[in-house]
Amino acid sequence: MRHVRTNSPGRGPRVSRALAVGALALAGLTTGCEPGGVGPGEPAAPAPAATRPADDSPPSGAPASPSATASRTPSARPAPRPGTLMSSGDRSRRVRELQARLRQIGHFDRSPTGYYGTVTVASVQSFQGKRGLPRTGRTDTVTWQRLLAMTRKPTARELDPPVSAPTARPDARCMTGRVLCISKNSRTLSWMIDGRVVSSMDVRFGSQYTPTREGTFSVYWKSRHHVSTLYDSPMPYAMFFSGGQAVHYSSDFAARGYSGASHGCVNVRDEGKIASLFAQVRDGDKVVIYR
Repeated sequence: MRHVRTNSPGRGPRVSRALAVGALALAGLTTGCEPGGVGPGEPAAPAPAATRPADDSPPSGAPASPSATASRTPSARPAPRPGTLMSSGDRSRRVRELQARLRQIGHFDRSPTGYYGTVTVASVQSFQGKRGLPRTGRTDTVTWQRLLAMTRKPTARELDPPVSAPTARPDARCMTGRVLCISKNSRTLSWMIDGRVVSSMDVRFGSQYTPTREGTFSVYWKSRHHVSTLYDSPMPYAMFFSGGQAVHYSSDFAARGYSGASHGCVNVRDEGKIASLFAQVRDGDKVVIYR
């Protein structure tokens, strides 16, 4: 009796291959990032191009693309502050020129001293305010250039005028020899030799509580870098004539003018002038203080 085979040779592998192909097809229908995704081996359809405005700017509410951000021009940096050339506490020939130029246009009402004190600060602030500049009181590059444009180069007499006020007629005791002739009425000191005025300068005296003595004296001691032992204050170019009273330079006088007073000494506010006077005066030279 013949047995009938249910499977012909080679059919098993063919069935296996068919089953594998079916499984792959079924997997192609059930996998993907989204339902109904494209099957394997098929190229993805290109997404429709978004409509862009004519000027290539991003749509309203959308962030700018990296390339657009990178090509954007960086914002400008703030302008640097003008550099300071002169300020409170400075003393120099340039400060003297500043004061002389301010005086030419009515912002400084006294002789230049070369010292940048409170009066000079107020004068610079006045000038800056009139020109719409920040009222710092410091002379920066902008303030200085504006002042140079409005003024002329000061003359030697403008830089080193004799005194702010006219000198008084010399006392008779000042007409012979080498004399520091000091008038309380005109608030001036005249350095005189044999009746001739060599130089003159503004001076300030003590208050009513610490008055400057009047009379005829003589210089008995000179001290270039003196510091008061009573008040611990500098007394440069000191020329002592009566006890602790001396003719000397005062930065306070240079800064504040006649709004202050000394402790009895004769203050000079022009450092250049008293430096020259100090070099000429000798021990024993006469000092006359009068009204």
